[in-house]
Amino acid sequence: MKIVSRNEELLREALSCIPQPSSRASLASCHKLIRFEDISAAAFKIQCGVQKTPCMYSRLSKQYGMDIYLKKEFLQYTGSVKERGVLYLLMSLPQEQQRKGVIVASDSNFSMAVAHHASELRVPVFVTVASSTAPARVRTCRDYGAVVISYGSTAREAQLHARRLAQENGYLYLEEEDSAVYLSGLGTVGLEVYEQVPKLDAVIFPAGGHCGLLAGAAAALKHLNPHISVIGVESESFPVLQQSLKAGHPTDDQACNNHHFYGDVSGVCFGSNSLQLTGKLVDKVVAVREEDILMSMLRLLEYERATIDAEGAIGLAALVAGKLPELKGKRVAVVICSGNLELHLLQECIARALTLDSRVCRFSLVISDCPGDMSKLLEILAREEARVLDIQQERTFVTSELFAVQVTCTVETRDKIHTAQLRNALLERYPTTAWTER
Repeated sequence: MKIVSRNEELLREALSCIPQPSSRASLASCHKLIRFEDISAAAFKIQCGVQKTPCMYSRLSKQYGMDIYLKKEFLQYTGSVKERGVLYLLMSLPQEQQRKGVIVASDSNFSMAVAHHASELRVPVFVTVASSTAPARVRTCRDYGAVVISYGSTAREAQLHARRLAQENGYLYLEEEDSAVYLSGLGTVGLEVYEQVPKLDAVIFPAGGHCGLLAGAAAALKHLNPHISVIGVESESFPVLQQSLKAGHPTDDQACNNHHFYGDVSGVCFGSNSLQLTGKLVDKVVAVREEDILMSMLRLLEYERATIDAEGAIGLAALVAGKLPELKGKRVAVVICSGNLELHLLQECIARALTLDSRVCRFSLVISDCPGDMSKLLEILAREEARVLDIQQERTFVTSELFAVQVTCTVETRDKIHTAQLRNALLERYPTTAWTER
């Protein structure tokens, strides 16, 4: 695919002052200027190894007053956009190193992408994880073809062990970093979005500690059309990208939350390349609350039938939270980059999101412990078309009056208006009804 566009001066300026990479970089020789030609070359080289995912018009468009197109990168084989950068990285390794193998140390989307594509390329691949790693993640890496080594009780111990094995056996230790090769692979998303959605006004990406996708795709999009607005979204809990842009260098935010809910969005892993590209090419970086992310996950599940994790949902969360009012009436693409949500978290996230959306509510009231009074309460709930999820009764510790029962009821409603109607109906019959605030 040949695309004629303006020259590379903007990208050269963005990376003109990059310092030499630190000793932690796994592929120091790969750190160089990222050019549009690099991204085009990556797109050509990996086209047979990754999916060209759809970028589809969303039913959410009417709800938020703009034309929303969702780039569904969660449809990649491992459920993550990281495959693009990983595959190009592995294909760029010398044959001798491909013969010796690679090793990674985490249970992240990056590691799963390495496990899958290294196996497909017949490159020996090893993954070291801490003993506390979820069994499902370990099984997934093994299913992709990696040799999984459990070592130590913390991620740090697993990393040190992986480095030691790499030094002793000649493996290449890989960690997610911002080499030009890796960024070029990730940047191919920008090429596809530009090709799939004509007359784009803006593209929204996840940001946070892992902003390689944002940086690489911004390089492609701004080269093709500098008028397209590129926006990054990160969590208010750890706005590391905004802090780093303000400081002018990557910062180590000790407040980062490493809960599995946030996945690859938490933590600091970007380097000077990603930061310089982001500072020069990205138009805006906004932060969203955890509640906004949960609501975004719920909307994607309901409207797109897509089970998305926090990293994948955080871009849409900016629209859900109303953080980008300037995009009203515009044509906007949102990159849904990841869908690796653990089952127990899925259940918790849906339950919390329904509560935040005022569609699951709880109330308590006191009724007399006489035959028929409970039936009357259930009749009101049935008449108001509320779905009863749980009812609990307390008799022993009710102090308001003798021979009374305190009923605590959890119900599901259609929406906020339905919840308000139910509340009014109950207060009319039971004035002392107490609602549990979320």
